[in-house]
Amino acid sequence: MNSREDSLGRLARLDACALSDALDTLRLNGCVSGLVAATSGVRITGRVHTVKLAAGPAPADGTAPRHLGAAAIEACSIGDVIVVEQRTGIDAGCWGGILSRGAKLRGIAGIIAEGCVRDIDEARQLGLPIFCRGHTARTARGRVHELGTDVPVQVGDVTVHPGDYALADASGVVFVRPERLQEVLSAAEAIAAREAAMVLRLAAGEAITHVMGADYEHMLRTTHREQS
Repeated sequence: MNSREDSLGRLARLDACALSDALDTLRLNGCVSGLVAATSGVRITGRVHTVKLAAGPAPADGTAPRHLGAAAIEACSIGDVIVVEQRTGIDAGCWGGILSRGAKLRGIAGIIAEGCVRDIDEARQLGLPIFCRGHTARTARGRVHELGTDVPVQVGDVTVHPGDYALADASGVVFVRPERLQEVLSAAEAIAAREAAMVLRLAAGEAITHVMGADYEHMLRTTHREQS
């Protein structure tokens, strides 16, 4: 197993809360709230490719038109994640059914959209995980266009770069820069281990006031010192 596969395996064993706590410990930004799964009970982990959208139809430049998101799908390897920014304020889908089919055939792990997505029923039937701001039936055609593929995009207050790592679950979405991934994973694993020990203490009959006392309140600071 190579280092990237090992890192992805470690990421997949964590959840958004442990990663968010690790980011807090390391004073890093990367957690986004309010993106909701189109299908309950799904998760996404993987390496990121990005799509940035802009308002209005694509400018006529003499080249053949290209549907938004298509280049990102072709750039992906199996298990990658596509992150789309549609912050124009225009009610228009930034992802749809044909794209979902193409992504599923490519083996893409899922879609994270800062914007609304359409053809939700189709994505559910395909089993493609999607996290987004909302749902719409309105087409992108004539309303928004692709400004760039694999460029920095904005999701919540986080700038997401191609090559970043993403985890999305029912609690939230977390992005991690590749150069900080190992320390974030180590901090998150330490936090998860401490919480697992607390669960065992509760199961053994220890009072929750003891379990959730000072040790828990100072856990992030303690974890930071241990990781330093």
